Amino acid sequence: MKNLQCSYCGKKEPLVKRIFGGSHQAFICNECIVEFFNLLEREEENRKQKDVRSHLPKPQEIAQFLDQYVISQEKAKMALSVALYNHYKRISYPKHHHIELEKSNILLLGPSGSGKTLLAKTLARVLNVPFAMSDATALTEAGYVGEDVESILSRLLHAASFDIEKAQKGIVYIDEIDKIAKKGESVQSGRDIGGEGVQQGLLKILEGASVYVPLKGARKNSNTETVLFDTKDVLFICGGAFVGIKEERGEKRSGFLASNPSSPTQRTLRKQLLSYGMIPEFIGRIPLILELEPLNLESLVKILKEPKDSIIAQYQYLFSLDGVKLEFTDEALLAIAQKSLDEELGARGLRHILEEILMPLLFEIPSKEEVTQVSITQGFVLGNSEALILEPRREDG
Repeated sequence: MKNLQCSYCGKKEPLVKRIFGGSHQAFICNECIVEFFNLLEREEENRKQKDVRSHLPKPQEIAQFLDQYVISQEKAKMALSVALYNHYKRISYPKHHHIELEKSNILLLGPSGSGKTLLAKTLARVLNVPFAMSDATALTEAGYVGEDVESILSRLLHAASFDIEKAQKGIVYIDEIDKIAKKGESVQSGRDIGGEGVQQGLLKILEGASVYVPLKGARKNSNTETVLFDTKDVLFICGGAFVGIKEERGEKRSGFLASNPSSPTQRTLRKQLLSYGMIPEFIGRIPLILELEPLNLESLVKILKEPKDSIIAQYQYLFSLDGVKLEFTDEALLAIAQKSLDEELGARGLRHILEEILMPLLFEIPSKEEVTQVSITQGFVLGNSEALILEPRREDG
């Protein structure tokens, strides 16, 4: 029998390991099979990337989505929209010849209740990617009681229903990052296991590395089930109040710090962060630093009623489940916002205040079937008036 020849590359049987016969007297060698398989894989990967790019919202579309849930902080929203778009565009185009795009993690500075957590959560909602939040105060250096830094990734894996590929493209928000500032060792404080040690532990995952992550969020040990997790495509957003950092500028505060690391504003802030106790290696892995402004009275009133899932809308829905319409006068909303402003609670304090003033109604109204409407007035909010309007249900006829 004569030697077979591959119909595609022309090689004869002695030059390849094996030649397979097909219909119509066509033959293919093992080398061509491998080449065609690799070609199909590349085409499938290109198709996936094209599909991702076609569904990736543009920065203006991302900002419009943020506007539905986040009030104020306009310049920060613009910068975050660009950062999110560029991050996932980088995932779609990881390399171009000798150019490799680096990851841009984000640091949000702002007082409590200024919207740091909400911004991070809403960014994840834009692209429907897994989101995990962790409190830096719970983290400790490896070998001490507390959580390992890898536990952050365990939460992300859980949020992705243990789909490792999906989790590796998620967003992580680390709150209270200022609480892990470096503290000097002393007789009283001992080793700084929750400060510089944690910063050092975060360096690897911030930059992008493959680490073994415990599946159940526990500390790693010889009996813990782990999975290899690549963080190069995970977007890390850190947030902190950094109380005491004051920037001395000869210009009016805009509430936004330019993302150019070489700008005077950024250089000044980075020096202040180092003085605060953040180590240079940590700051170096966060190219984008944004400062959020404290919310004013007008912004707090808007937060109460304007977002898609506003706090007022949530309580109105709760009352509607008992067949009661809940209304607030404009003066009442102003009084609630002023309370939060006076107590320096920011947006986070609005829910606390509402829960406090509405608690008696939430307790009584479900038992009063004749009530159809409740109107909250300024006097009721301030506690110096009985200006609560209850409308009984009218009898037919």
